Amino acid sequence: MGVEKINMPQLGESVTEGTINSWLVQPGDKVNKYDPIAEVMTDKVNAEVPSSFTGTIKELVAQEGDTIEVGELMCHIEVEGAGSSSVKDNAEEKTEDSSAKEETPKKQVPEKKDTKSNQEKGNKKRYSPAVMTLAQDNDIDLNLVEGSGRGGRITRKDIEKIIASGDIPQPKEAPAPEQTSEDTAPKQEAPKAPAAAPNVQAGKGDVEIPVTGVRKAIAQNMVKSTTEIPHAWMMVEVDVTNLVEFRNSLKRQFKEKEGYSLTFFSFFVKAVAQALKDYPQLNSTWAGDKIIQRKAINLNIAVAKEDELFVPVIKDADEKSIKGIARDITDLAGKARQGKLTSKDMEGGTFTVNNTGSFGSVQSMGVINHPQAAILQVESIVKKPVYQDGMFGARDMVNLCLSLDHRVLDGLVAGNFLARVKEILESMSKEHTSVY
Repeated sequence: MGVEKINMPQLGESVTEGTINSWLVQPGDKVNKYDPIAEVMTDKVNAEVPSSFTGTIKELVAQEGDTIEVGELMCHIEVEGAGSSSVKDNAEEKTEDSSAKEETPKKQVPEKKDTKSNQEKGNKKRYSPAVMTLAQDNDIDLNLVEGSGRGGRITRKDIEKIIASGDIPQPKEAPAPEQTSEDTAPKQEAPKAPAAAPNVQAGKGDVEIPVTGVRKAIAQNMVKSTTEIPHAWMMVEVDVTNLVEFRNSLKRQFKEKEGYSLTFFSFFVKAVAQALKDYPQLNSTWAGDKIIQRKAINLNIAVAKEDELFVPVIKDADEKSIKGIARDITDLAGKARQGKLTSKDMEGGTFTVNNTGSFGSVQSMGVINHPQAAILQVESIVKKPVYQDGMFGARDMVNLCLSLDHRVLDGLVAGNFLARVKEILESMSKEHTSVY
């Protein structure tokens, strides 16, 4: 028998850490390889972590609610016939333990204390990129933060606790009168907003809803998007009368033949994918000293499940027919409602299309899905009187609202992109369009 380690796996592209929502096993439980052992939440997806081995759970190192970095130890598992590396590690640990016992008791106590002190000092500045970003967004000097993680690691919980309390650590050397300087004042003012939250008390009949899980991840990502990305906004109105007639003439036959619905949204997703091929600047990401223009056109779509919002991805949308896109929309929405979305379903998005029209919205400004460069809101289709050919007539009209990262995009290219989407949609009809 030997003991193996199970570490936090990579659960998605650019994911650096995960929070353990719940353990599905306890010490002493026997598991097979690939059996789920824990539910983990990241800023992109909720997922189950599978066991890397067949054996018996020995020790849960991380606790529920802990946020740990990718590759960091989650638990130990006892495996029959474990590899030589595990045996060697155990032998070395036993050797160290036995040698420690041979030392005089007088030296043993101070040595442990010194080792721990040195370890904490050496690891005090250890933290993940996500923690660093959160600290920078709230003007927190990580050199002044005492980490509660293993070996003094600074965790997301440490930073969130500081933000909630409003007690931003300040250098001890700085005398109190100097805190009124111009350089210092903005740093003190920025964190005061969240400090009010702990002082807000619920009244009689009020309902307190803890901010946890997906809602917490959404909140953090939205704050990052709005504080880091300079948003600009524009809108066009599109006449989709011919598209509506075309889709309505097909929907019943399509549903009977294919087994899923031909939604209006699938036509809009197809038009966006086609327009992105003509204006690839919209399919970009800001990367500090450069802009990365993505080749693949992978479109995020927003899918709601009760109070949770997911943005799974339609991969290579430009290469798919309207039928193929409709199938992907149906499949992804179904998986979201059943809680079966995987990390692969959420990875690689390059542009987001949001169907706000499903709620009856006619005009909105979307928050960009960081780190993308734009998001398009497809609003509700409504009948309006439109002046055409010398007379007014009822037409089916829809607003398309685009939010863009002004670091990446200017009004000219964004306007041309919207004009191209409008042109594609207004040309969709029974005579000119095939869903297959």
